Amino acid sequence: MPPPPPAASAPSAQEDSHRFPCPNCGSDYRFDPNAGALICDHCGHREEVRSGPWKGSALRELDFRTAVAEQLPEAEIEVTRVSVCPNCAAQVEFDPDTHAKECPFCATPVVTGTGENRHIKPKGVLPFAVTERAAHKAMTDWLGRLWFAPGGLKDYARKGRRMQGIYVPYWTYDAQTRSSYTGQRGTVYYVTETFQRDGKMQTRQVAKVRWRPASGRVQRFFDDVLVLASKSLPKPYTEALEPWDLSQLEPYQPQYLAGFRAEAYSVDLEAGFAEAGQKMERAIERDVRFDIGGDRQRISSIDTQMSDVTFKHILLPVWLAAYKYRGKTYRFVVNGQSGRVQGERPYSAWKIAIAVILALAIAAGIALLASQQ
Repeated sequence: MPPPPPAASAPSAQEDSHRFPCPNCGSDYRFDPNAGALICDHCGHREEVRSGPWKGSALRELDFRTAVAEQLPEAEIEVTRVSVCPNCAAQVEFDPDTHAKECPFCATPVVTGTGENRHIKPKGVLPFAVTERAAHKAMTDWLGRLWFAPGGLKDYARKGRRMQGIYVPYWTYDAQTRSSYTGQRGTVYYVTETFQRDGKMQTRQVAKVRWRPASGRVQRFFDDVLVLASKSLPKPYTEALEPWDLSQLEPYQPQYLAGFRAEAYSVDLEAGFAEAGQKMERAIERDVRFDIGGDRQRISSIDTQMSDVTFKHILLPVWLAAYKYRGKTYRFVVNGQSGRVQGERPYSAWKIAIAVILALAIAAGIALLASQQ
């Protein structure tokens, strides 16, 4: 697929605050996944997230070519204050009056700075549906099923600090594709061969393939090809959290971020599109093989033309725990919509040693019994 033109820097915009004071007592609201509303932990006051005129309608996509040509409206751009972790390079938003924190992604101490990050404003957000307590239970249950995990880490995680609610940035891409291909269609047929074994003549059926030229066209509309826009978490973690039900996306409102943190994207629009293109190519190749038909397929060339490329920046909810245990950091992530868990699989050397000894003892016992019989 042809690469898109290089992305350009975004214009400035007003800084957006994710703090919402309670009108009764002045304390900060937080978004409660159970209630689906803003809750004040100090006085218990509750406020529904106000719906805009677009509530319930489809999220409007943005034109990709317009974005990379620096022609997005200023209303689509925002400026946030972020701090960059010196260890994992995560770009995490902090409250203006917060000066020191631990990085939620790797537990490294971070001193907040004054750096500003200009980026495309989120178009949609998937609100947290899993509470911190439920996420913590899901994580400890997952650890409990890992027999080789150190018992001390399991206990530490059960009694450890609260999990961090993070909105992780993603891109979604839509595109209409039309592809012309050339290749070969293979038809399997069988011939009878005669061979000699132990002095006797025998026959067998041998598969052969008859190849014929094939060419044609396929087209596909790609809707919401999802690409992680963060470098803070290993891809195997985030991919293992899928699937996400993007039909539950809400138009972005900062109220959903109350009480949570949001990570700024570190994979830009152009790089994200390149990854989306690879996913599209794999799907198009499957379409081509199906269109060629036959028993086997060979593909010589695929020429794809893309049109109507659009995108949106969305935020997806992740509960995150990072524990330092005996000098090593262990990270665990929980899908804030489904409760699905993924993380580093810790191993206890003594548990592995016991398992090996038991396995050897069982094998020796079986060998002894066999020799006696």
